[in-house]
Amino acid sequence: MQNLLELDRDGLIQVLAKWGQPSFRARQILTWVFQRHVTDFSEMTDLPLSLRERLMAEMRVGSLSLAHQRRSRDGTSKRVYRLDDGQLIETVLMHYRDGRRSACISTQAGCALGCIFCATGQMGFARHLSAAEIVEQALLLAQDLARRGERLSNVVLMGMGEPFHNYDESLKAVRRLMDDLGVGARHITISTVGLVPQIRRFADEGLQVRLAVSLHAATDEDRSDLLPVNRRWPLRELMAACRHYVRKTGRRITFEWALIRGETDTMEQAHALGRLLQGLLCHVNAIPLNPTADYAGSPSGSEEVERFVSILADYGIRTTVRVRRGIDIDAGCGQLRAAVQSNEVNSDAL
Repeated sequence: MQNLLELDRDGLIQVLAKWGQPSFRARQILTWVFQRHVTDFSEMTDLPLSLRERLMAEMRVGSLSLAHQRRSRDGTSKRVYRLDDGQLIETVLMHYRDGRRSACISTQAGCALGCIFCATGQMGFARHLSAAEIVEQALLLAQDLARRGERLSNVVLMGMGEPFHNYDESLKAVRRLMDDLGVGARHITISTVGLVPQIRRFADEGLQVRLAVSLHAATDEDRSDLLPVNRRWPLRELMAACRHYVRKTGRRITFEWALIRGETDTMEQAHALGRLLQGLLCHVNAIPLNPTADYAGSPSGSEEVERFVSILADYGIRTTVRVRRGIDIDAGCGQLRAAVQSNEVNSDAL
């Protein structure tokens, strides 16, 4: 049975044309699914009965099945989805007091890049996700929010996997999040650990989507210890690509920085980072380390965090210290690891 989400608008038009249906039916169907959040073809009342019946017989909406879900004390919820081939991925929904509802979605089952403090990197790589599997994570959250009179406002590709390692499908998904689900480009963020050719390619896409680069260390020796990808594309090449991105797009770039006590929060690291970024249109998102089972590092204390931010300010670099969310359910940055095998569903997850 064909998964409707595997078809973009043009693809759906082509299928409908073979069925003898006019092209405007594609717009109607996609509006029902992505805007009205209706996935039962029988309820799409402005479609002819014969078309509804054929859709029910030959198509389905989506392929993900919910394996497990949990809700944090701070309101963050995490879902584990099972893919058609049995692989598991995780998706996080974050609630903010200002009304934002932000989805953190996965682009791969596992990750091949092996960042040592990241739980996903520790579990290894299984496979890339299709654009349909990426989009469906956001769609399912949007559907549930709509039932409560809320809307999905932001999407970040910061879940399991490296989006730029799965570049084509990730970019297809981003375009569908904008075109079909209606999430504004400036409310979508793609995070990368620093795949230089893809950063340069992304600069030429002409999208207003935000780019975040996981930096975490300001010298090659230190960064290579934390992020093996740095051995392939060291800081000199990475920063050249980042400067190219800023020149090409005119957009500010965000650098993610895990604050690890005694390692990445030192005065020496802060000054090295200040020198590295000085003069570049950028912002630093500092994140006290979220704990994972296979990494012994610990998060920085408040004094170290304040000192680090103060030093960067001396270099004219704006820094935000991210509030840690979902830590008690392993839903924070770097904590996603699809180890849940239970089919039990916790109904209060949203």
